[in-house]
Amino acid sequence: MHLASERELLVAGYGLTTAHILYRLPDFETLLQSFIWQNYDVAPDFPAMRKFLKFWEENLDGPLHSVRYTHQRLIGPEECQQLSGELTLH
Repeated sequence: MHLASERELLVAGYGLTTAHILYRLPDFETLLQSFIWQNYDVAPDFPAMRKFLKFWEENLDGPLHSVRYTHQRLIGPEECQQLSGELTLH
């Protein structure tokens, strides 16, 4: 598996996704605990976040209560330009 650099991910359309997860404590289901997850992901399908939430539900004891998320593309296609010259200053 090829791990892309951060710059390659951003140019490919990935953005920073932050999820605020509330989950119930296994022994005290009336109490909620908070967890923050961040990763580069692609909107609108969010495959990385979905994979993480699936892992959570299958392997962790604290059942999910709610997930709020935000996504921000950090580099848009209009921000990438090819440069055709170089200027050197002393």
